[in-house]
Amino acid sequence: MTYKIKSRIWIELDDKEFLGEGKVQLLKAIEETGSLSKAAKSLNISYKKAWHLMDAVNKTTKKPVTVNSIGGKGGGGTELTSYGKSLILVFDEMNKKCWDFLDVQLEKIKSL
Repeated sequence: MTYKIKSRIWIELDDKEFLGEGKVQLLKAIEETGSLSKAAKSLNISYKKAWHLMDAVNKTTKKPVTVNSIGGKGGGGTELTSYGKSLILVFDEMNKKCWDFLDVQLEKIKSL
């Protein structure tokens, strides 16, 4: 018999989801690819959905999370701001601490 504990965290601002696992994954993909469309493709989501997710984040934050550049010879792109990069780091840290705590709690169940 194997016990598992499952949990997801997200952050709300004024009762609206501000940041969660999906949005953080999209931010990471943008950082990796330099493009919202490439990030969406890498996550197997539509560009429209990715755009709406980033628009929602940018509208609820106190600072921009991404910056877009207009196309040209090399094409346009999307990059994370330093604030966006910081959000990823803090969210990942909170998520890890949450899982570490839950692992300890699960051990208590196993020991019963």
